Amino acid sequence: MTLDANIPEQEVKVLSQDILYRSIVLERSFDRSTVPWVHNFMVNVGLKEKGLCYQYADGLYSYLKKRDYSHFDFHLAGAHIGEYWREHNTLVVTAKNGNIQDGIVIDPWRKQGEVFVSKLKDDKSYAWKHRPEREY
Repeated sequence: MTLDANIPEQEVKVLSQDILYRSIVLERSFDRSTVPWVHNFMVNVGLKEKGLCYQYADGLYSYLKKRDYSHFDFHLAGAHIGEYWREHNTLVVTAKNGNIQDGIVIDPWRKQGEVFVSKLKDDKSYAWKHRPEREY
């Protein structure tokens, strides 16, 4: 609701529930039982099939885009783009037609079993850049 005071509380609640639900589904489908960097190693050497950060971001993005949200937009963002060991991708939620820089980072990959949520500008761990070329 901090994105826009005019967003109905019910839509905020539904979005929150959808984010948590889909994050759990992704966590289970990726069979992640370790911290992110260990899971990435296992994916990269072929011991696990999926579960990289972009797969979490894409999974949330595609799920939420199919839902009926009239007050929110969804975006993909990345940091350290192109750096093999450092690149990180996430979902950003904005108010409808809002600026991504005012959005909220939704990152189910970063902390095992917990969805990281932060205003984009307050997330000091990454310098996020909008990735509209990845959005569909």
